Amino acid sequence: MKIGLITLLLFCGTATFAQSFKYPILNPQGKTIKSLIPAQWKVIDSVYGDLNNDKVEDLALIYEFYAAVKENRAYGDNTTELITEIQRPRILAVYFKSGRSYKLVTQNNNFILRSEEGGSMGDPLRPLAITDNVLNLAFEGGANWRWKLNYSFKYQDKDWQLTKASNYSYHSGSGDMNSKRYDFVNKKRIITIGKINNKDSGNEIIEQNLTFKTLRTFSSFKKPWTWELGPDEFL
Repeated sequence: MKIGLITLLLFCGTATFAQSFKYPILNPQGKTIKSLIPAQWKVIDSVYGDLNNDKVEDLALIYEFYAAVKENRAYGDNTTELITEIQRPRILAVYFKSGRSYKLVTQNNNFILRSEEGGSMGDPLRPLAITDNVLNLAFEGGANWRWKLNYSFKYQDKDWQLTKASNYSYHSGSGDMNSKRYDFVNKKRIITIGKINNKDSGNEIIEQNLTFKTLRTFSSFKKPWTWELGPDEFL
């Protein structure tokens, strides 16, 4: 009887907590990573590098909440195909170095895939990277068919614009592969179809023009797999 009552109380507490979950407003500045971490969150990845071309190393962090909660996550597009899942929320936070402090310039609660969104391969998150003033995000997952997603965001015009991306998929058994590389600045798409062990000469390579009005940003491209560039082509 006591065990049943305790279980009921724990369930009710979890349900109430899930319904009341709110993302924190991050500390606007701090001198160390420790001073930036919100209560009940932890840092699961970090990277230093110059993001605003001022020759000073900035900072990007990924925070994860300590417990699983209910989240409505988009699949297929940004608005209509929402699936409620129980998982630990994640936050991407970017800070510019100013003097001796790091000042928050971006808090994104949606774009980073959660630990349960990688399929049978487990957590899809791959390490952050900063190269040539560009923030690079990478994810990997799947089962027999596996996928790798890469996104390059550059801070320009006071926003984070998606300049390059890639969507690579392959079959772990047959070696069949399909690679799409996107250059959004020059509006080009390069498609490679063939086998993972082939040299380029052994695969089919197609170059196409891209048509879109403006570069996507974190606000207009909420999370991976939600931008439909064409029929059955999601990024």
